[in-house]
Amino acid sequence: MLLSLHVKNLALIRETEVEFGRGLNILTGETGAGKSLLIGSINLALGGKFDRDMLRTGADSALVELVFDGDSPQVREKLAQMELEEPEDGAVIISRKMQTGKSVCKINGETVTAKQVKELAETLIDIHGQHEHQSLLNKRKHMEILDSYCGGEYESAAEAVAREYERCRKIRKSLEEEAMDEETKARERSLSEFEYQEIREAKLQEGEDEELEQRYRLMVNSKRILESLAESLQLTGNDSEGGAGGALGRALRALRSVASYDRKLEEMEEQLAQIDSLLADYNRDVAEYMTDCEFDGEDFAAVEERLNLLNHLKGKYGRTIRDVMEYGEERKRLLEKLEDYDAYMDKLEKELAEAEKELKEACKRLTKIRQKNGLTLQKQLKEALVQLNFLTVEFEIAVRPEQDITARGWDDVEFLISTNPGESLKPLSQVASGGELSRVMLAIKTVLAGRDDVDTLIFDEIDAGISGRTAWKVSGQLDVLAHSHQVICITHLPQIAAMADRHFCIEKSSSGDNTITDIRALEEEEGLQELARLLGGDELSQAAMSNAGEMRAQAKEQKDKHGREVPSR
Repeated sequence: MLLSLHVKNLALIRETEVEFGRGLNILTGETGAGKSLLIGSINLALGGKFDRDMLRTGADSALVELVFDGDSPQVREKLAQMELEEPEDGAVIISRKMQTGKSVCKINGETVTAKQVKELAETLIDIHGQHEHQSLLNKRKHMEILDSYCGGEYESAAEAVAREYERCRKIRKSLEEEAMDEETKARERSLSEFEYQEIREAKLQEGEDEELEQRYRLMVNSKRILESLAESLQLTGNDSEGGAGGALGRALRALRSVASYDRKLEEMEEQLAQIDSLLADYNRDVAEYMTDCEFDGEDFAAVEERLNLLNHLKGKYGRTIRDVMEYGEERKRLLEKLEDYDAYMDKLEKELAEAEKELKEACKRLTKIRQKNGLTLQKQLKEALVQLNFLTVEFEIAVRPEQDITARGWDDVEFLISTNPGESLKPLSQVASGGELSRVMLAIKTVLAGRDDVDTLIFDEIDAGISGRTAWKVSGQLDVLAHSHQVICITHLPQIAAMADRHFCIEKSSSGDNTITDIRALEEEEGLQELARLLGGDELSQAAMSNAGEMRAQAKEQKDKHGREVPSR
């Protein structure tokens, strides 16, 4: 349930907050007062598109905050899936701060993406916009409605259709890509044989290019290396006059001649002996390295030639030796395929035939689910339409199988209706007026509401194009919905407003250069005065107030018939 809405600096709203309750929450106000702005603000909080022009003049940011009672299993499960902490008090707070160039969405204080907000909102609220009923003119919407009614059994069947459809698509793509005439096959075979042989004869080893490059660098720089090592050996060895090794030996002998006189001298002798040993080890290592560093011309030419070959292959077939080896395996597999090309294509054709068979079977299963649920849904919709003053209505959900197959199956789903005795069923787009479409959509929302767990339903002028007795029927249906859901409805009809459990008035006022839209809850007497205004009285005469009182009494009678207690204000 939506507990409260807080809006700041959005269009004509400076700052306002409204607390909703259970049952039927009605919002009324003069034309242009900003009724739909409040619903728009809810859409913004739930990730709707924001435009800089929506900011109140002079403000650099806007804020919308929604507080929901999220104490339900599906909401807790969704929060867990999104790795968001479940609030201790059960409240779910969704906020969005908007300013030029960016906006920040939060759920219970944690920054999230707009996509995450929309995902969570699906478990909390269902918003019916002003012109949503127009979507019923498109047959694609009919299939969406039926599929949403089918529930769990539809989901598994639809997944099977989508899976088999994708499998067929991939096989067809392979057949198209692999199709070759004799000339193309010969050319592909010749090229593949050459490339495979070139790679195979190279006898590649992973990592050998790095080893060879290191060795090549040594060979190229061997002269400089040997000269530097020889100089180092001369300066540190024992053979040359003034070498560090000889000087260190003499120093060690001199220290040993006096070491027995003092313990500290013995320690100095040990340190110098270690240095002498380390220097001797270093000189031996240098001498050995110089011996190993001698390369002949043949070795150098072999390394250079091998490196050139590896770099040539990498330039043609891949960045690394592993890439080249994998390319060679691809060429090998292609050769094997070309060797028995006809059998390979036959195999693909058989796979496609089998996949198409499985796809058709999956489509049949999905059709049965749609047809079965379609019969139930059309019966429930007809009953709902009768309650909405379609007294002689006939309604049918036509599920026509074996059309063009898509990822959603092969069904063509269409809603057919007849609103007059003797008239044949025709598509909604050919028969229904704007007001009739609104009632059909309300009937759909009413039926679907009984099959989902979304607690809050919002209707933005569901009463478009209706009046009189029909308006009473619509208000009665909204009251029925409010028995199990929180309903928030913007209306301009007194018949619907009279049914309110909570009545809110949206008002626009001007002061100097400022225009402000605000919303406030109406007490009982104020509600009657608003009903009188909706009934068309410019002035609140005694007659207008009397009519409003009669209308409120009539609404209470309907509530009593529905067996619903009015929630406390």
